[in-house]
Amino acid sequence: MLHKISIKALRVFAHHGVFDFERQNGQDFYIDASVWIEGDAAAFADDLSKTVHYGDLAKGLVELTKSAPVDLLETLAQKLLDYALNFKGGVVKKAKITVHKPNAPIPYEFEDISVTVKANRDA
Repeated sequence: MLHKISIKALRVFAHHGVFDFERQNGQDFYIDASVWIEGDAAAFADDLSKTVHYGDLAKGLVELTKSAPVDLLETLAQKLLDYALNFKGGVVKKAKITVHKPNAPIPYEFEDISVTVKANRDA
């Protein structure tokens, strides 16, 4: 049975964006991450080593977001998806990442700008 493990609104201050001022000043990004695993072994054994440690996943997502600035949210989201999908040696069966940029530099009132990517592990 697939089990879903989710992290919502993981805040990371980083320097992504097309404009120079975004790269220089930085801003908050929020990450929603969900991964699905075959969770029966972990649940029945009550064994952390048989699942995804969400603290370790969060740490990796933060570190990746803080490193190597990119222009596009799409690029950042794809990098994070690749990380999540390959987390812990392939135990993740599918993953979904949304990157939010609530302070995107557009001249209109808005609540949020985001990009979502998802993928299944090839069988």
